[in-house]
Amino acid sequence: MSVLVFVEGLNGEIKKSSLEAASYGSQVAQAMGTTATAVAIGDVHEEALAKLGEQGITKVLYDADDRLKQFVADAYVKVIATAAQQESAKVLVFSNSNIGAAVGSKLAVRLNGSLATNVTELPKMDGGNFIVTRGVFSGKAFADVNLTSDVKIIAVKKNSTDIISNAGSTASVEKLSADLAESDFAAAPKETVMQETDGGVLLPEAEIVVSGGRGMKGPENWHLIEELARELGAATACSKPVSDIGWRPHHEHVGQTGITVSPNLYIAAGISGAIQHLAGVNSSKVIVVINKDPEAPFFKAADYGIVGDALEVLPKLIEAAKALDK
Repeated sequence: MSVLVFVEGLNGEIKKSSLEAASYGSQVAQAMGTTATAVAIGDVHEEALAKLGEQGITKVLYDADDRLKQFVADAYVKVIATAAQQESAKVLVFSNSNIGAAVGSKLAVRLNGSLATNVTELPKMDGGNFIVTRGVFSGKAFADVNLTSDVKIIAVKKNSTDIISNAGSTASVEKLSADLAESDFAAAPKETVMQETDGGVLLPEAEIVVSGGRGMKGPENWHLIEELARELGAATACSKPVSDIGWRPHHEHVGQTGITVSPNLYIAAGISGAIQHLAGVNSSKVIVVINKDPEAPFFKAADYGIVGDALEVLPKLIEAAKALDK
């Protein structure tokens, strides 16, 4: 009975959040006295799959069906359920991504399992209990949840666990066929397509995010956000009011009603820091706030703050970022 980890690919490589999930799953397997198997879908290089051995994965089941290059929830669920049945897996681990959330909930129904999302710690297993800690109320509190079903599904919060690295270890890669039918792809046109921001990085996966608010004073000034993002290898984002008035596309909106991010560094330029925005970014490891209002509520949540006009501060940050590359 193995632990099954679903890993997501991007441009042929494994996403960092999935490497975290693989490390988490292998530690759970070790505690249970079993092994961890990964299941991968779509366009992922086999060399990247084999390297999952460095995160403690012993075997990877890979379905390379071309139709799976685009995310379709029902098809992905069928592939993962097939892998779980083949491996007799009772614990399934995902990253707490948009894809992981959509697939995990459907699998919980299909497999009659318990689902815990936003999990931040390894489970406590004693006396027949399987207790996980998860963030609740937009990260303002934590809850211990006992998963009592035979099948347990865990979605691991990004940046909540370290990536194991056993250099040189490799996992065996085996082909998987879930016998997919055309009906499994019927919902394809309605599925969410992840879009890159103008920083060229997928926002939910970004390690660094540069975000702007109404303090940017207009879309004509957004080149400052984009230039700093390019220099830092970051994704660009915005506050809800900015997307509402059409300065930026809605897929860049970060906050409680938009995308939730957990980067290592979040830079907020000209954003006041309403509670709805904070709910989407408060898991960031380091928050830097630039605002000309010293009483802006965002400063209370910031690790570092710069009191000043974003249009004057950003060019100086861009110059400093360029100097780092020299």
